[in-house]
Amino acid sequence: MNPHCIALLGIGHTNAEVVRRWIDSPIPNCRLVCISKFPFTTYSGMLPGTLANQFSIDEMQIPLGPLAEKAGAELILDECIGLDVETQTLRFANHAPLTFDALSIGIGSMPAGWDQHESPSIVPIKPMQTFIERFSQRVVQCQDTANRPPKIVVVGGGVAGVEIAFCVHTRLKHLFPKQPVSIEIVTSGDEIADGLSPHSVQRLRDLLARRSIGVTTDFRVVEVNQDEVVDPHGNRQPADVVLWATGAAAPPLLGKLNLPTDDRGFLATEQTLRTTADGPIFAVGDSGTILSDPAPKAGVFAVRQAPVLWKNLHATINATTLSCFTPQKEFLKILNTGDGRALLQYKGYSFHASWCWQLKRWIDERFIQQYQF
Repeated sequence: MNPHCIALLGIGHTNAEVVRRWIDSPIPNCRLVCISKFPFTTYSGMLPGTLANQFSIDEMQIPLGPLAEKAGAELILDECIGLDVETQTLRFANHAPLTFDALSIGIGSMPAGWDQHESPSIVPIKPMQTFIERFSQRVVQCQDTANRPPKIVVVGGGVAGVEIAFCVHTRLKHLFPKQPVSIEIVTSGDEIADGLSPHSVQRLRDLLARRSIGVTTDFRVVEVNQDEVVDPHGNRQPADVVLWATGAAAPPLLGKLNLPTDDRGFLATEQTLRTTADGPIFAVGDSGTILSDPAPKAGVFAVRQAPVLWKNLHATINATTLSCFTPQKEFLKILNTGDGRALLQYKGYSFHASWCWQLKRWIDERFIQQYQF
């Protein structure tokens, strides 16, 4: 009897946990196939700290070769270009097609709107696997033409954009210790850090001001030039490097898979994480939206979906009942401020202290070490 095939398209937070669990408890009579465009995956929780030189690049990465080998899984490093839902077959740019019995799609998201502009100054924060390399290259290019720190604009005033601004400030102060650093956050919204309490937002505002990191609200970027960004009213912000950290948008591949999507282009799923196409196909992390109970696109949900996905892959192979995932409404939020401290918010309480950073560091290192072999 030929073994069943379970395919994992994208090895983000949720799918990586499936691989880890497979090491100790493989599903009987199944082969596991991992698919990625990159030979490693990046843990998003440690990206800002790596940007601030608090971690090495290796510390925030999961090499997929050793992880797959430890699990006895196959690893396909190639670009997926399509899916035949009826025959349950994935197609690739270079690799032979793969027919599966169960598929989990977890390819994440992209920052919204960056691809509407063509400018060498734009550095989108995703794919995270190459973000720091791309940012560093752009800084070097700017140094070649100007003997000063590059002027940075962070497009996007959400928690991710604010955290990136703090940690870029730390990185630039290391690179240019004797020169002033120019960083501006621009957001189309009327406030930064949506989802945090007013008290936390005010703390962030004060911390940004102390480091001379500017904030411009109601500024929707419609034009990106070589040395500036422009809003619809003609207001301009000088920018040598434009770090694009807006809210989540669906990667183009999701629109090529012939699966139902929500109104933003993410794969539509049931509470079981199975797509509404009613086949053995799941969408996890940012890639999927539970239509009956949509949650923000945040890594914490991807991590917490893993046990449910694991149960449901078993159930799919064994033709038993699927389990449901219920997104939590309240969760711990810790924002790295790049200075050996972090802002922590939980159940209405807010703190900014070194112990908050130590807690975040402990959580992040404990998490990623599970996958590094």
